[in-house]
Amino acid sequence: MFEGGCGCNAVRFRVTSKPIFVHCCHCRECQRISGTAFALNAIIEADRVELLSGELISAVVPTPSGAGQNIFRCATCMTAVWSNYGSVGDAIHFVRVGALDNPEKVPADIHIYIESKQPWVSIPKDIVTALQYYDRETIWPERSLARRRAALGLEDAAS
Repeated sequence: MFEGGCGCNAVRFRVTSKPIFVHCCHCRECQRISGTAFALNAIIEADRVELLSGELISAVVPTPSGAGQNIFRCATCMTAVWSNYGSVGDAIHFVRVGALDNPEKVPADIHIYIESKQPWVSIPKDIVTALQYYDRETIWPERSLARRRAALGLEDAAS
């Protein structure tokens, strides 16, 4: 179980299990939207994320795929706490790892879009990388794939 919140602490939330998978995305869109070198997102079923306090507002921003990204932010301080991507709808949240109280406990499983990574960012050699996106079926463990399918209603729930 992990807890987190926004910059002003008005929003508090709990993640009730380990993430399905964790992306560190170095694409230009994530750089622009986050205002920094990359976005670090823990992919998790929406029903495993509990809003404990505060009010969220959301805004849809365009994505290169055309599906859009709905970013949920604290209504008071505007800190982004998670996103939902149009390709998976509301079933899966991409929780901002930096919004967690202990982000060091949720390391990246893969660094993606490293072709546009800032040259001063170093990635450890033992971390999986992809120049752009990747084939989820070959990279994710079967347990993660099963959880994603279950969250999207493509099979019975996985634990």
